[in-house]
Amino acid sequence: MSADDFNRHTDLKMLLHHIYEFQKGVRRLVLCTICPTCARLMAERLQARRIDYLVQPVTADKVNLYFGHRACLDAVRMFVHKPLNELSAEEDFMLGVMLGYDLPMQCERYCIRKRRPLPAVGAGG
Repeated sequence: MSADDFNRHTDLKMLLHHIYEFQKGVRRLVLCTICPTCARLMAERLQARRIDYLVQPVTADKVNLYFGHRACLDAVRMFVHKPLNELSAEEDFMLGVMLGYDLPMQCERYCIRKRRPLPAVGAGG
């Protein structure tokens, strides 16, 4: 087994665990950044289980796979249309809360991001 095969196997095991957590109601929305091959395999699993999902390209060898409740995915489609590192502080906060990240930590992250100086605007801007 190559290192790539091992990593794919590990990704798939983790994703299967996330599916289990979603089906048990532990999670409402899941986000995983994985290779396109793994995403295709997971999409087949999700379709077989009638779980809604969304795939967004990141790079040539990575995609973001979201799955969960349809309303959550609809919300993601409304505001996640750029790389995650380019989300506004508000968008980042919203996505973190939707993914079930620790709320006080998300609040701290939001406040830190809002306190950052805004990028300088070029001449004539």
